[in-house]
Amino acid sequence: MTTLACAPDVSLTTDTANTIDEPKRTAPLRVVFAGTPEFAAISLEALIKQQQALNISIVAVYSQPDRKAGRGQKLAASAVKQVALAHNIAVEQPETFKKSSIEGMEARQTLRTYQPDLMIVAAYGLILPIGVLNTPIYGCLNIHASLLPRWRGAAPIHRALLAGDSETGITIMQMDKGLDTGDMLYKVSAPIESDDTAASLHDKMAALGATAIINVLQDLPNYQAQAIAQDDSQANYAEKLVKTEGEIDWTQPATAIERQIRGLTPWPGAYTFLAGQRVKILASLPVNASQPTDKSAGTVISVGRKAILVACGKQADTKQDGKAENTEQSASTLAITHLQFAGGKPMTAEQVCHGNQLNDGDLFTLDSK
Repeated sequence: MTTLACAPDVSLTTDTANTIDEPKRTAPLRVVFAGTPEFAAISLEALIKQQQALNISIVAVYSQPDRKAGRGQKLAASAVKQVALAHNIAVEQPETFKKSSIEGMEARQTLRTYQPDLMIVAAYGLILPIGVLNTPIYGCLNIHASLLPRWRGAAPIHRALLAGDSETGITIMQMDKGLDTGDMLYKVSAPIESDDTAASLHDKMAALGATAIINVLQDLPNYQAQAIAQDDSQANYAEKLVKTEGEIDWTQPATAIERQIRGLTPWPGAYTFLAGQRVKILASLPVNASQPTDKSAGTVISVGRKAILVACGKQADTKQDGKAENTEQSASTLAITHLQFAGGKPMTAEQVCHGNQLNDGDLFTLDSK
């Protein structure tokens, strides 16, 4: 599917295209951008603004086909498509690039008509076969939200939070046929703060990704010449999130549950059950190791105006060298500051304290179904 905000410029001849190998290039680099969500849209917007300074021309944008969204389930354009159309850039939305299908072959041919020098990919969501990766003269670059090879795959931001990583970052990678396995051109790190959620970290990485790709395009041949291979032994797979990952197991240590809440905000969200009714846990305070308890996991210890204290699993103490001690510990506690009861609005701990929906001694549980 093609959405033409303006006709694609295919006037570049083969002879002109071959001048890319000359020491000094005067014609703008013909760039195709591929991405779908807001993370990618931030980079696209930045590249559009910097086209003249970078000596590039974004000749087409690829994005996932429009999907149904909202209560009305109406077709909605992706964030990337909206940016492209706002700047009169042609948009392509193929379902596939597979050689085994007529649509896939047509999509490949359409890409070739744009005569791309380079393809920039960010959270596109569609597999690019080797035939597509080899179409642009300079290949395809990926803006990946992880310090590769730490987290390869669909959900690197969430997995970094869930794992308790102290930092993350952006890697600009030369794409190959593997899943985020290509050589690294550029890496930039950023700390993960104690109050970061998946939402806040996403926004930081989106902005950092835009800066990183602009930096690389300022001296692309040099970065490609100095690309570094990944150490596969250090790689982890950042699996796509599923809704059931949000269910809280209160026998886990408080630190793990606190990371779960932050790592799954806003989607799929952390939740528990109270008397069979789902309760969303929206936010909590950093774990206070000086507040142990002898209560059973999931027990509401106190409903206070500042926080709701809940018993969790045992927390292993750590030595100065970072290794866990095997000493017996009291159960840890988690201080919840915001939650939402089924059918209700988000509430602060103080609002809960003034109501009667939660009391000291109540028990949060797993789904009994």
